[in-house]
This record gives sequence, structure tokens and C-alpha cells, in this order.
Amino acid sequence: MKEVKIGVDTGGTFTDFVVFSDGKIEINKIPSTPKNPSLAILEGIENFLDRLPLVIHGTTVATNSLLERRGGRIALITTKGFEDILFIGRQTRRELYKLKGEQRIPLLRRGFCFGLEERVSAEGKVEKKISLDELREILDKIKKLKIEAVALSLINSYANPANEKIVSRELKKNKFLLSVSSEILPEYREYERTATTAVNAYLMPVISRYLENLEKKMRGAELRIMQSNEGYISPAKARSEPIRTALSGPAGGVVGAFQMGKAAGYKNIITFDMGGTSSDVSLVEGKIRRTNESVVGDFPLRIPIIDIHTVGAGGGSIAYIDKGGSLRVGPQSAGADPGPACYGRGNFPTVTDANLVLGRLVPEFFLGGKMKLFPERSHKVLKRLAQGVKKPLDETAAGIIEIANANMEKAIRVISIERGFDPRNFTLISFGGAGGMHAVDIASNLRIPRVIVPKNAGVLSAYGLLLADSIKDYSKSILKTTAETSREEMDRHFVELEGKGIRDLQDDGIDKEEIRLYRLLDLRYFGQSYEITIPYRTGKAHDFSFIPDFHQAHKKLYSYHHQERPVEIVNIRVKAVGKGKKIRLKKFPMKGSNPARAFIKKQALYYKGRSYQASVFEMARLSPGNKLEGPALVADSESTTFLPPYYLLEVDGFLNLIIQREKK
Repeated sequence: MKEVKIGVDTGGTFTDFVVFSDGKIEINKIPSTPKNPSLAILEGIENFLDRLPLVIHGTTVATNSLLERRGGRIALITTKGFEDILFIGRQTRRELYKLKGEQRIPLLRRGFCFGLEERVSAEGKVEKKISLDELREILDKIKKLKIEAVALSLINSYANPANEKIVSRELKKNKFLLSVSSEILPEYREYERTATTAVNAYLMPVISRYLENLEKKMRGAELRIMQSNEGYISPAKARSEPIRTALSGPAGGVVGAFQMGKAAGYKNIITFDMGGTSSDVSLVEGKIRRTNESVVGDFPLRIPIIDIHTVGAGGGSIAYIDKGGSLRVGPQSAGADPGPACYGRGNFPTVTDANLVLGRLVPEFFLGGKMKLFPERSHKVLKRLAQGVKKPLDETAAGIIEIANANMEKAIRVISIERGFDPRNFTLISFGGAGGMHAVDIASNLRIPRVIVPKNAGVLSAYGLLLADSIKDYSKSILKTTAETSREEMDRHFVELEGKGIRDLQDDGIDKEEIRLYRLLDLRYFGQSYEITIPYRTGKAHDFSFIPDFHQAHKKLYSYHHQERPVEIVNIRVKAVGKGKKIRLKKFPMKGSNPARAFIKKQALYYKGRSYQASVFEMARLSPGNKLEGPALVADSESTTFLPPYYLLEVDGFLNLIIQREKK
């Protein structure tokens, strides 16, 4: 029996499936079941369960649990005197000049925070040991509170976890779900370490129940969970460290776009994933960029994740008139239920309804003809909105698209211009069910010279799951200048973390020959508060070649550098990658430029104040080498691409759509 691999990406509106079986790719897209995401997953893979497939799952359960505050009932055990650390935070404000104070709702009550009389110094010396009598008194209180999971974060445990290990043993004896800071984030910065540990504990009951239920119903199929760091992990690891799945779904899309772009010859790309509820963007300069600082809701996550910026703009984003009489779009979404008005159940005007009214969707070919649309419902809800803003129907629909595009353009500026990158030097790779209808206008406004819409763009996030590796990250705080650190000491720390990475990957079934190890450093100028992650390089003898790399990176990011200032090593990092077998992208020979065999019909289309008759083509019948002129629509089984007037489209050998403006 040949191996079957299935990539499953659960979104807010649709759940996407890419099945690799017998050397062939099958795709499917069905409405999500937000109340119980596993229902849609099991429906999509039911026909393959008898073949015991490998299922790689990108999930939004962790993200939604955080945003909607649907996590577990947790307690915090910390050092006495630090019980308020989660409530004090960094005392930063999102809106600096707002007179009204910001309300922040913590993950747990103040009465659920317990302090222990213990102390470890910043140098790692145990100055006060744990009292087991005191600890057991606290455990008795926690039991009475019906706590589901405990976050354990003792001060300076990153330097020496001895006291945390004692507490951890007692908690495990009492069968608590346990999140330990020295295992989750062995780095300095007490607030971020405690907050990350608490968020992990908060997610543990939810993710544990979800995965146990899913595994039970998958009847022996092998399950892997996509992380936020571009790699997947085992369900057991996801249950113990669910925080690593916080941006699980979007990560698959970035991996898929990166591999597609690299195969097509474009290494510098901006990924644009527009789904039903949100849009995710990421910048790739030769390799996927990662960050160790992120925020979901109000919660800081100091774990390695792909540098992804998300905005609440998707096909289901609801258009409305605000109190001042202005037209607004999102972030509220119609989601999968009831969905846009054209789906037949909703009564809210959405971005998808606007695209349908403007002629950018082909009603009879939506999801390859498997899902019926109701254009009359879109016209009805948009007419009501148009009367409110006193504009014609077409102008109102176009205004909705322009506002949604502006929101997404702002997100791209955050990950490009604001970080020292010129969008003109990149290619926009657009995917997601709604991305192809907006990508060209967004690229034009940002002066991005080229747009690529990959084959099966609507399910690229699920496809990317099948292109991912098994990846694990490890870190350790050093807090020494380079002058105080020897090459031998650095190697000793790296070897320790590398050994752990090799053991963990081998436990997951990865052969040692398939394991690759990467050394990284978090560096900053001595006296600074924040650091930059740089690959670890050494030259001859004891020369640290990574120091010039840091100066260069600092100058690119902040426009200056201090050549003579001491450089401090904050953390050392190891990225352990298990290179398993992945599906290969197939390249086809080029054929003629005439796309006549893919032509379906002509359709009325409204664009920038003018009406056009646009040619509609079927994506599945386009061949490598085919060329199209705008205005045109390319309808695929799970997405639609809009080619505006004065733009040219060419199909490459991987069946990607390469879109550029006509040369004048």
C-alpha cells in the first residue's frame, strides 16, 4: 500500500485539504465547523482513513481560544513577591495619547496566583530552597479551586531550574497539566517568560481535549501538528506546548509560498494570504524570516515563529456605516456561518458580496461549481448599504474593495517599508480563497512589480503543510559580552542544545542522517534593551565573524551602528530540522501562448468607474506558455484571479500565473 499524505488547514470560513496519493494530488475545500473544527476535518479525510495516512494539520484552535478567551482554568505559582507580575506587565499602552485607560483582562484571577518563599540569583545560585510543606499547602488550595492547568515560573529559573524541578515533581504527582517556564522559555525577562508560560498553561486543556478527540476518531492515522515556526511537531508535543501552534495555519501558507517561489526562480517574495476572515502577510528575503517577539491579543509570545502580520480583512469582512456616516470594512467577519450574503444564509454585506456585484466572481463556477451562489442576495444587501452612503451600487461595491485593499496594503508596509525593505525589490505571491481578486491592485499601489498566483492558490496553506519539515527550537540565556565569552564556552552551550534537539527528533521517528542543526545568537549593543537574531559564524582562530554581521543587520534595521561599542550575547539558539520526504513540485514543458481551449465565456465587469466585458478562463485548462490580456478572470476550483485592464498574465512551467503590467 502506497503512502498517503494529507495537509489539512482549518480556516474561519473553509477547511482546505490537499491529498498526495499514488503520486497524484487531490484537493478539496469544505465549509468549516467553527464550534467543533474536527467535524469538517473528519469529513474531508474520511475516505482515506482506511489507508492510515499521515495527516499534517494547521489549526486555529489555539489562536481562537486566546482571542475569544476560551482557555482553561489556570493557576500561577511564582516566587513570593512576584504574584502580580502578569497584572503589572510592562505598563506599555497601545494608544499612547488616549486619555481613557485601557482595560486589559488577564488570563486568571489575582486569587489564583501563589507565591513560594524561594530564591535563585541571576547568576544561578540557589539562595533559598523550596519548602515542601509550604508547597503542599499551596497545592491543597489549588485543588479546591478546581484548576485545570498550572503555570510555574520562578524568578531567575532560566539561570538554574533546580527549584522549578522540585515544584514540577510535586505537581506531576498530583496529576496537574503543567507548564514550566524553564522548559517553555529558559530566557531572561521575567514578565515575558511568565506570560508565555501562563498562555501555554491556558491553552493546554483546550488543545489536549481537541487533539485527543481528533486522534481517537482518526482510527490509527498518524497525526502531526503545524507549529508557528515553519515546522510540525507530534500531538504529544503540541499538547504539552500548545503555544507553539498559535499561528499554525498561516505558517503553512508561508512555507508553501516560499517553496513555490523558489521553484519558479523568485527568492525575494512577499506572501499574501487572504482568506474568509483575515489576511496574513510575510516577507521572505532568500529565506523565511522568523521573530522571537510576537503578540496574540494582549499576550506576548516569546517563542520563535514566522514573522507574520495579520489584519482582520478577508472575503467575509462585513461592510458597514459608522456613526460618522463613513463606510467601513471589518474586522468583524460573517465567517462560515452565516457567511457572506451570497452564500444563501447571511444578511450582511461583505467583501465577497462586493466582488460578486463587480463581476469578479463567476457564480456558476464557485468552488468548481460545487457551491451555489445567490447574486440577488448580494445586490439586495449592497443596495441597502449604498442608500446609506448615498452612492450608486457599483461605486459602493468598489469602495468596499478599496477600503479592504488599503487595510491589507498597510499590513504589507509593516513587514516591508517599516523594517527597511523596499517592496519594489520583491514579488507578491498571492493565495487563499480571496487573494487573487485583490492582489494586482495591492501590488500596483505598493509598486510591487510582479504578482504570482500559484496553482491551487486557494489551498496553498494546506499544500505548504506537505512541504514542511519537523522543526524544534531551543534557547538559553547567556548575557555576556563577546569579550567575556570564549569560542569553547559557546561551543559547549551549543552542543548541549544540539544534543537535546537530536534526541527529540529521533524520538519523533527522524533518522539522524536527516537531521540538520543551525546555530543562532541574539545580540545587542551593551546597554540596549532589545536584540537581533544573527546566524552564528566564526572565522579563523578565535575570531567571531558574526560581529560584523550584527553591525550590518543593526544598520539595516535602525539606519546606524556602533562599530566600537561592545556587543552582548543575550541568548544562544539552536534550530533542529528533520528533513523528511516531501512531495516534489512538478514542472511541465512550455506550450503555445493561445489560451483558447481554456476560454469559458464573457462576463460584465466594473473597474475604476468603467464597465468592461471580461474574458473568463478555466484555470485547469490553461497550459504552460499561455498568455492572457486583461480584463480577464481565471476561475479555479477553489479561488478566482482577477486580471485588470492593461495587465498581462503568463502561465509558467509550474502552472503559476505570472502577472505584470503592460510595458508602455
